Amino acid sequence: MRTILVTGSAGFIGFHLCQLLLEEGFRVIGFDAMNDYYDVRLKEKRHQILQQHNDFSCTIASLENFDVLKALCDEQKPDVIVHLAAQAGVRYSLENPRAYVQANIVGTFNVMECAKALKVGHLLMASTSSVYGANDEMPYREIHKADHPMSIYAATKKAGESMGHSYSHLWNLPTTMFRFFSVYGPWGRPDMAYFKFTDAILKGRPIDVYNHGNMYRDFTYVGDLVRGIRLLIEAVPIGPDSRKSTPDGDSISPVAPYRIVNIGNSEKVRLMDLIETLESALGKKAVYHYMDMQKGDVPATWADTSLLKQLTGYQPQTSIKTGVRKFVDWYRSYYVV
Repeated sequence: MRTILVTGSAGFIGFHLCQLLLEEGFRVIGFDAMNDYYDVRLKEKRHQILQQHNDFSCTIASLENFDVLKALCDEQKPDVIVHLAAQAGVRYSLENPRAYVQANIVGTFNVMECAKALKVGHLLMASTSSVYGANDEMPYREIHKADHPMSIYAATKKAGESMGHSYSHLWNLPTTMFRFFSVYGPWGRPDMAYFKFTDAILKGRPIDVYNHGNMYRDFTYVGDLVRGIRLLIEAVPIGPDSRKSTPDGDSISPVAPYRIVNIGNSEKVRLMDLIETLESALGKKAVYHYMDMQKGDVPATWADTSLLKQLTGYQPQTSIKTGVRKFVDWYRSYYVV
C-alpha cells in the first residue's frame, strides 16, 4: 500500500482527490490549515467524510509551520506528495497579497524541502491557468510562454513553478506541475463564480457579470480533474535522458525530471452560456448586474490537453450541462433549498 501526502486535503480539489485515492487503495495523509478564507464548516464536513476511511489521517496546521510538516513527513514517510494547498482567488490577492506570498511561496518551499529530504518518488504540485496571463495564443499549450502574470495570485503560482524546476534540477526530484482550468462541481468553493451565481439566483439577488459577459473559461469538472491527477501520479518524469522518447510538444525540462501539464476540458465556454445552463438547472432566471473587467482577470482561458492524453490516455470530457446539473443537485441537498 503506497502512502500519499495530500496538502489542502480539506479543500475542494484535495477532498475529491483524497476520496479517489482512498477508493483505489492508497493510504492518504491529509494536511490542511483550515483557514477562514471561506466557510470553515464546509472544510470540516469534507474532512469528516474522509475520516470515515480507515486509511485516512490528517494534520491540521499551516504549511508555513515547517517543523510540523517535517515531523509528519519523517513519521509517515510518504512515497508521493501531491501539493494542492494554496491561498486561492485572483481578486482576493489584490486585497491581501501577503497571504499569497506566505502560503503559495513559503508554504510551497517547505513542501519541496520535505520532498527533497524524503527523496519521494514523485512530487506533484498545483499551478493554475492564470500563469498564462497576458498570453493570448490559444488554446494554451504547456510550451507557450507564461512570462506575464496579471495578478499576485498568478505571480506566486509562477514562482512555485520556477522553484519546483530548480529543486528538480538540483536534487533530481521528479516533479510534475499541473495547471488547472476553472474547476467546478459538488463541494466547490463558495468564492467561485458559479457558486455565487447559484446562491444569488435562488435568493433573487442580482449576479455580477464581469466584462459585460464577454468572458470565456475552460470549465473543468472536478471529477475529471482529480482523475487526471491520479493518472499523472504514475507518469513520473525521468529527465533529459528520456527526451528522445517523449511525446511531441512535451514540456519536459532539458535539464531536470520536471514537467508541466494542463488539466482542462479543452472547451472554451462563454460565461453567459454557463449562466444560462445554471438558470436551466435551477429552473429560475438570473437578474444581471453587468460590470467592467476586474483587475487581475483575463478575458479568456482555453486548454490544450493533448499532453495529458499522450501521457495518460485520458482526456476530461464531462459536459458543462452534466457538470452543472451535478453541482446544482449537490447544492440543493447540502443547503436544503
